[in-house]
Amino acid sequence: MESSPRRLIVGISGASGVQYGVRLLQLLRNAGVETHLVMSKTAEVTFAYETSLKIADVKAAADKVHAIDDMAASISSGSFQTMGMIVAPCSVRSMSEIASGVTTTLLTRAADVTLKERRRLVLMVRETPLHTGHLRSMASLSEIGAIIAPPVPAFYAKPHNLEDMIDHTVGRVLDLYGIDVGVVSRWGEDQELRRRKGIA
Repeated sequence: MESSPRRLIVGISGASGVQYGVRLLQLLRNAGVETHLVMSKTAEVTFAYETSLKIADVKAAADKVHAIDDMAASISSGSFQTMGMIVAPCSVRSMSEIASGVTTTLLTRAADVTLKERRRLVLMVRETPLHTGHLRSMASLSEIGAIIAPPVPAFYAKPHNLEDMIDHTVGRVLDLYGIDVGVVSRWGEDQELRRRKGIA
Protein backbone atom coordinates (compact mmCIF):
# COMPACT_ATOMS: atom_id res chain seq x y z
CA MET A 1 0.00 0.00 0.00
CA GLU A 2 1.39 3.40 -1.00
CA SER A 3 1.93 6.00 1.70
CA SER A 4 -0.14 9.18 1.71
CA PRO A 5 1.30 12.10 -0.27
CA ARG A 6 3.15 14.83 1.63
CA ARG A 7 0.02 16.95 1.79
CA LEU A 8 -1.61 18.60 4.79
CA ILE A 9 -4.83 20.53 5.27
CA VAL A 10 -4.47 23.66 7.39
CA GLY A 11 -7.60 25.19 8.87
CA ILE A 12 -7.57 28.66 10.41
CA SER A 13 -10.61 29.51 12.52
CA GLY A 14 -11.54 32.85 14.07
CA ALA A 15 -9.97 32.22 17.47
CA SER A 16 -7.13 34.39 18.71
CA GLY A 17 -3.74 33.21 17.49
CA VAL A 18 -4.11 33.20 13.70
CA GLN A 19 -0.32 33.68 13.57
CA TYR A 20 0.02 29.96 14.30
CA GLY A 21 -1.75 29.05 11.09
CA VAL A 22 0.32 31.38 8.96
CA ARG A 23 3.58 30.12 10.42
CA LEU A 24 2.52 26.53 9.78
CA LEU A 25 1.94 27.34 6.12
CA GLN A 26 5.37 28.98 5.85
CA LEU A 27 7.22 26.14 7.53
CA LEU A 28 5.40 23.46 5.55
CA ARG A 29 6.23 25.18 2.29
CA ASN A 30 9.91 25.24 3.28
CA ALA A 31 9.65 21.53 4.13
CA GLY A 32 8.20 20.67 0.72
CA VAL A 33 4.77 19.72 2.06
CA GLU A 34 1.78 20.63 -0.09
CA THR A 35 -0.73 22.68 1.89
CA HIS A 36 -4.48 23.10 1.45
CA LEU A 37 -5.85 26.10 3.34
CA VAL A 38 -9.40 26.66 4.49
CA MET A 39 -10.09 29.75 6.56
CA SER A 40 -13.26 30.87 8.30
CA LYS A 41 -14.77 34.30 7.69
CA THR A 42 -14.15 35.23 11.33
CA ALA A 43 -10.48 34.31 10.88
CA GLU A 44 -10.21 37.11 8.34
CA VAL A 45 -11.57 39.51 10.97
CA THR A 46 -9.09 38.21 13.55
CA PHE A 47 -6.21 38.78 11.13
CA ALA A 48 -7.20 42.45 10.94
CA TYR A 49 -7.23 42.73 14.75
CA GLU A 50 -4.06 40.78 15.51
CA THR A 51 -1.71 41.26 12.57
CA SER A 52 -0.75 43.63 9.79
CA LEU A 53 -0.96 40.81 7.24
CA LYS A 54 -3.19 41.09 4.21
CA ILE A 55 -5.49 38.13 3.59
CA ALA A 56 -4.04 37.82 0.08
CA ASP A 57 -0.59 37.30 1.62
CA VAL A 58 -1.93 34.62 3.95
CA LYS A 59 -3.55 32.78 1.06
CA ALA A 60 -0.37 33.10 -1.00
CA ALA A 61 1.48 31.06 1.64
CA ALA A 62 -0.65 28.00 0.79
CA ASP A 63 -0.42 25.80 -2.29
CA LYS A 64 -4.21 25.64 -2.63
CA VAL A 65 -6.93 27.73 -1.00
CA HIS A 66 -10.49 26.50 -0.56
CA ALA A 67 -13.47 28.74 0.13
CA ILE A 68 -15.10 28.12 3.50
CA ASP A 69 -18.50 27.41 1.88
CA ASP A 70 -17.21 25.17 -0.94
CA MET A 71 -18.59 21.88 0.29
CA ALA A 72 -17.63 20.23 -3.02
CA ALA A 73 -13.92 20.99 -2.56
CA SER A 74 -11.41 18.15 -2.82
CA ILE A 75 -10.72 18.22 0.93
CA SER A 76 -14.37 17.43 1.67
CA SER A 77 -13.86 13.90 0.34
CA GLY A 78 -12.05 11.00 1.96
CA SER A 79 -10.83 9.89 -1.46
CA PHE A 80 -8.54 12.94 -1.52
CA GLN A 81 -5.46 11.62 0.23
CA THR A 82 -3.65 13.68 2.84
CA MET A 83 -1.43 13.17 5.86
CA GLY A 84 -4.19 14.76 7.91
CA MET A 85 -5.26 18.20 9.08
CA ILE A 86 -4.24 20.87 11.58
CA VAL A 87 -6.65 23.53 12.79
CA ALA A 88 -4.53 26.42 14.04
CA PRO A 89 -6.00 28.06 15.96
CA CYS A 90 -9.16 26.12 16.64
CA SER A 91 -12.10 28.03 18.09
CA VAL A 92 -14.48 26.40 20.55
CA ARG A 93 -17.23 26.70 17.96
CA SER A 94 -15.23 24.77 15.36
CA MET A 95 -14.16 22.24 17.97
CA SER A 96 -17.77 21.70 19.03
CA GLU A 97 -18.94 21.16 15.45
CA ILE A 98 -16.20 18.63 14.84
CA ALA A 99 -17.01 16.83 18.09
CA SER A 100 -20.69 16.55 17.18
CA GLY A 101 -20.17 15.54 13.56
CA VAL A 102 -22.74 18.16 12.54
CA THR A 103 -20.56 20.30 10.30
CA THR A 104 -21.66 23.52 8.61
CA THR A 105 -18.48 24.74 6.89
CA LEU A 106 -15.72 23.23 4.78
CA LEU A 107 -13.30 23.63 7.69
CA THR A 108 -15.30 21.42 10.03
CA ARG A 109 -16.31 19.05 7.20
CA ALA A 110 -12.66 18.51 6.26
CA ALA A 111 -11.84 17.81 9.92
CA ASP A 112 -14.70 15.31 10.12
CA VAL A 113 -13.44 13.58 6.96
CA THR A 114 -9.95 13.42 8.46
CA LEU A 115 -11.35 11.60 11.47
CA LYS A 116 -13.53 9.18 9.52
CA GLU A 117 -10.56 8.23 7.33
CA ARG A 118 -8.50 7.64 10.50
CA ARG A 119 -6.00 10.30 9.55
CA ARG A 120 -4.29 12.54 12.08
CA LEU A 121 -6.30 15.58 13.17
CA VAL A 122 -4.65 18.11 15.47
CA LEU A 123 -6.74 20.87 17.02
CA MET A 124 -4.86 23.81 18.51
CA VAL A 125 -7.78 24.81 20.71
CA ARG A 126 -7.47 28.41 21.84
CA GLU A 127 -9.70 29.15 24.83
CA THR A 128 -9.34 29.66 28.58
CA PRO A 129 -10.73 29.08 31.10
CA LEU A 130 -12.61 25.96 30.01
CA HIS A 131 -15.98 24.88 31.35
CA THR A 132 -17.10 21.28 31.65
CA GLY A 133 -18.84 21.32 28.27
CA HIS A 134 -15.60 22.31 26.55
CA LEU A 135 -13.72 19.58 28.37
CA ARG A 136 -16.34 16.96 27.47
CA SER A 137 -16.08 17.92 23.80
CA MET A 138 -12.30 17.59 23.99
CA ALA A 139 -12.62 14.17 25.64
CA SER A 140 -15.06 13.05 22.93
CA LEU A 141 -12.66 14.20 20.21
CA SER A 142 -9.75 12.43 21.85
CA GLU A 143 -11.80 9.23 22.04
CA ILE A 144 -12.48 9.30 18.29
CA GLY A 145 -8.87 9.97 17.34
CA ALA A 146 -8.23 13.71 17.40
CA ILE A 147 -5.26 15.22 19.20
CA ILE A 148 -5.96 18.28 21.32
CA ALA A 149 -2.86 20.48 21.30
CA PRO A 150 -3.50 23.89 22.88
CA PRO A 151 -0.80 26.42 21.96
CA VAL A 152 0.99 26.41 25.30
CA PRO A 153 4.45 28.08 25.35
CA ALA A 154 7.47 26.05 26.44
CA PHE A 155 9.54 28.33 28.63
CA TYR A 156 12.34 25.76 28.99
CA ALA A 157 13.22 26.67 25.40
CA LYS A 158 14.09 30.18 26.66
CA PRO A 159 12.32 32.02 23.83
CA HIS A 160 13.71 35.45 22.98
CA ASN A 161 10.52 36.78 21.42
CA LEU A 162 7.00 35.92 20.32
CA GLU A 163 8.25 34.44 17.06
CA ASP A 164 10.39 31.92 18.97
CA MET A 165 7.37 30.85 21.02
CA ILE A 166 5.21 30.43 17.91
CA ASP A 167 7.93 28.46 16.10
CA HIS A 168 8.43 26.06 18.99
CA THR A 169 4.70 25.46 19.36
CA VAL A 170 4.00 24.79 15.69
CA GLY A 171 7.20 22.77 15.42
CA ARG A 172 5.94 20.45 18.17
CA VAL A 173 2.64 20.08 16.30
CA LEU A 174 4.51 19.14 13.13
CA ASP A 175 6.45 16.56 15.16
CA LEU A 176 3.13 14.69 15.39
CA TYR A 177 3.32 14.15 11.62
CA GLY A 178 7.00 13.24 11.61
CA ILE A 179 7.94 16.59 10.06
CA ASP A 180 11.01 18.22 11.59
CA VAL A 181 11.41 21.80 10.38
CA GLY A 182 14.33 22.63 12.68
CA VAL A 183 12.57 25.11 14.97
CA VAL A 184 12.09 23.00 18.12
CA SER A 185 14.38 23.33 21.12
CA ARG A 186 14.49 19.70 22.23
CA TRP A 187 14.79 18.84 25.89
CA GLY A 188 17.88 16.76 26.59
CA GLU A 189 19.56 17.46 23.28
CA ASP A 190 19.66 21.22 23.79
CA GLN A 191 20.38 20.88 27.50
CA GLU A 192 23.43 18.75 26.73
CA LEU A 193 24.61 21.30 24.17
CA ARG A 194 24.20 24.09 26.73
CA ARG A 195 26.12 22.07 29.32
CA ARG A 196 29.02 21.54 26.92
CA LYS A 197 29.14 25.27 26.19
CA GLY A 198 29.00 26.04 29.91
CA ILE A 199 25.78 28.07 29.64
CA ALA A 200 23.29 25.66 31.21
